[in-house]
Amino acid sequence: MKKFGLLLVLLCYCCTNRPSEKINGVSFVASREPANVEHVQAIRAIHAGYAAVMPFGFIREKESPEIIFDTDRQWFGETRQGARQYISLLHKNGIRVMLKPQLWIWRGIFTGDLKMNSEADWKQLEWQYADFILTYAELAEETGVRLFCIGTELETFVEHRPKYWKWLIRQVRERYSGKLTYAANWDEYKRISFWQDLDLIGIDAYFPLSEARNPGVSELREGWSRWKTEIEKLQQNVNRPVLFTEFGYRSMDFTAKKPWLVDRNEEEVNLEAQANAKEAIFQEFWSEDWFAGGFVWKWFIHHSRAGGPSDNRFTPQNKPAEQVIRDYYLKY
Repeated sequence: MKKFGLLLVLLCYCCTNRPSEKINGVSFVASREPANVEHVQAIRAIHAGYAAVMPFGFIREKESPEIIFDTDRQWFGETRQGARQYISLLHKNGIRVMLKPQLWIWRGIFTGDLKMNSEADWKQLEWQYADFILTYAELAEETGVRLFCIGTELETFVEHRPKYWKWLIRQVRERYSGKLTYAANWDEYKRISFWQDLDLIGIDAYFPLSEARNPGVSELREGWSRWKTEIEKLQQNVNRPVLFTEFGYRSMDFTAKKPWLVDRNEEEVNLEAQANAKEAIFQEFWSEDWFAGGFVWKWFIHHSRAGGPSDNRFTPQNKPAEQVIRDYYLKY
């Protein structure tokens, strides 16, 4: 009997000390056409168990309350029909989904600057955004997705209308039974007032880590020290796991100086810097029990044509960073 009891203790100890399953995801970029099994096989090849499906709504100006979405003028993957097809295909091939509807302001204006000029416009924006988000919350429930993201990098909107966001979360929960998060920008996440109403703290993790042209892994990990301490402090206060709703680096010189840059600058291609930055973020976070995982930004459905050695953009596809992701996603 004593031996049996000791065995149970040992089994419990081993189980509680194994790394918990991580959300090892990719941000599955919407395309002009439906996805097929070949496109999903490339995701499975890097051992990713999750994909973020991202339908879009469009706004003409940062002061405009009108949101245009689910129209025949959008790419297939940006619509409700396209999101449904992507989700169905991913599920059939064993990939879980976070549905992450996002806004795009014309000319690529930062969504965090979306701000209305009058109370009437704020009210209209609230109504339009609820229509947008609740449409996709219902799709999330119909298709059985695991996670739903209620917004992405909407700092000013969130700051100015806190009661609305509390109301919106309640409305989403009436329609969707899975887990909820919000994708806060790296410099926004500490000011979010509704984390305790959600299931995960979502952060788009574009934290500045180094001003070096080609930083090594040790330097990048040192660059994480301040940010990681602050993230963990919030996690303990809110008592919710942390999810990097986006994480990624461009394959270029100075990639960790301003990781959020999406401009068309002509910095030299630097595949090593991108791989090092991926290595550092995995080493720092993936072994932490309070850390849920993350979604690589970004992954195009036509894998054979994406990225490559001459590309200085975010995708890790067909670059050394892809192997780094594969190794860590296999480990966790």
